[in-house]
Parts: sequence; structure tokens; C-alpha cells
Amino acid sequence: MHKLIIAAAALVAGLSMAPAAQAAEAGAHVERQAWSFGGIFGTYDTNQLQRGFQVFREVCSSCHGAHLLAFRNLMEEGGPEFSEAQVRALAAEYEVADATADGGRRAAVPADRWPSPFASDQDARDANGGSLPPDFSVLAKARGVKDPFPTWVFNYFTAYQEGGPDYIHALLNGYHDEVPEDAPHGSDGAPFQLPDGKHYNDYFPGHAIGMGPPLSDGVVEYAEAENGTTVPHTLEQYSTDVAAFMMWMAEPHLVSRKQTGFAVLIFLVLFAGLMYGTKRKLWSGIEH
Repeated sequence: MHKLIIAAAALVAGLSMAPAAQAAEAGAHVERQAWSFGGIFGTYDTNQLQRGFQVFREVCSSCHGAHLLAFRNLMEEGGPEFSEAQVRALAAEYEVADATADGGRRAAVPADRWPSPFASDQDARDANGGSLPPDFSVLAKARGVKDPFPTWVFNYFTAYQEGGPDYIHALLNGYHDEVPEDAPHGSDGAPFQLPDGKHYNDYFPGHAIGMGPPLSDGVVEYAEAENGTTVPHTLEQYSTDVAAFMMWMAEPHLVSRKQTGFAVLIFLVLFAGLMYGTKRKLWSGIEH
């Protein structure tokens, strides 16, 4: 009995320490952002996607690829909606491999996919201290946030699926020049030690990330909008815009899927009403 009590006490102590250790490993709590594409009727903001593409092109694409993105996708309805002339001019600025072309390379055309910044994964690792920069194509769907019970239950009713953009936005804003004093301790109680070549980030699992802070205030120069309004050239704005663009890359048909889903729900409600009326009609003269 004495051993059983000791074992139970150890189990309770371990369970009490587990949430803290898991929280340190998972990163800080990610706040939800107000996305234009959030909710049942949300849609993409074309201007925001164009700005997000500019951030991706001028900053992120030097290390990260997007092998599922074709230049022509940038002029499709529901996306950045650049004109055909703009897309053709953009594609012509890049070269792609083509065994049939002189020298094995040629200028890109709208049908080509976004070229990788590195010839191979090994080249990418060599240029980034051994870390392989993830491809951006579906990264916004591959990342997410964890909601404790019962919060996640309400996601089924609010159609929350913006965990990826929320995480990306938080990650880009979560860098520290030095390890903060309130950094979580390890499971053994030892102070946090940042490995060489790593950067401290509040939201990255384990807090030690190989990628340095890619964005800062003023790093991208946005053009003035046609209506004369200006967008802040801040880290907060850049991270919001590029996260939205990455969400579009990962799910370009989000809006049409929502429209189809809403139409299906309406049909099911009407169908249920018809079935109920049919049942009442068929069984109205039968005692039961």
C-alpha cells in the first residue's frame, strides 16, 4: 500500500509538470487574427494578396520555394488577380530549366511554376547552415494551432481554419534579439540555452529556430493604392499580408469551396423538410 501511494503521488506530480513542459515545447499561445477570408462567408482581399506576393517575392523567395505555384495562378479570379500582361512580364524576369532550349535554360512563361532559389535540397542546406527551408506552397495548411477543450468544439460552427496564417503571423512577430528573462525552463528545471546559430522565437516549437528574423519595418516598399491610401510599412503589416498570401497559395479555391458547402447545407435543410412532409403524408392515415 505504501508503494502504491508513492507511485500515485509521483504520477500526480508528473502530470502537473507535463502541461508546463508541453507548453514550453509547443511555444506561446497564438492569438487569432481578423482575416478577410475567415468565417463561413469570408473571401480573399485582392489588394492584400498582391502585397503579400510582393513580400514573398522580395524577401521570402530568396530562400523558400513554391513549387506548386504557377505564374498563371497569379492572374486567376479570387487570387492576386494580376493582369495577363503583368504576369507575362513577371515570368520573363525568371529563368527555368528546359532541356530543349539552348544552354538548357530559357525565360519563364505563365505556364511555368515558380522557380526554386536553389538547384537542389543539398544546396539549400549548405546555404542555410544545414537547415532546409520549407516550401511555401501548402505551408499555411501544414501549420496550425492547438485549441484546448472545449474551444475546438466551436470551430465546427465558426468554420475556423485560419490556424496556419495565425501561426505564421505570430512566428514572424515572435523574434527576440536575446533570450528573454522569462524564457521557459527545460523539463529538468535548467535555464533555457539557445544553441549556436539559432534564434529565439516565442512561437516556434522549442523556441530555437534556424531562420533569422526575415522581416522588419520598412524592408518592403509598398506602392500607393489607386485611391490614394497608403499601407503601413511595418513588420505587423508585412507578416499579415504574406500570411494571407500563403493561405491563398495553400488553398486558392477556398471561396468557391465555401460557396459550394453553403449551397449543400441549404439543399440538405430543404431535403430534410421535404422528407418530413413526405413522411407525414404517407403515415397520416395509419394508426401507430
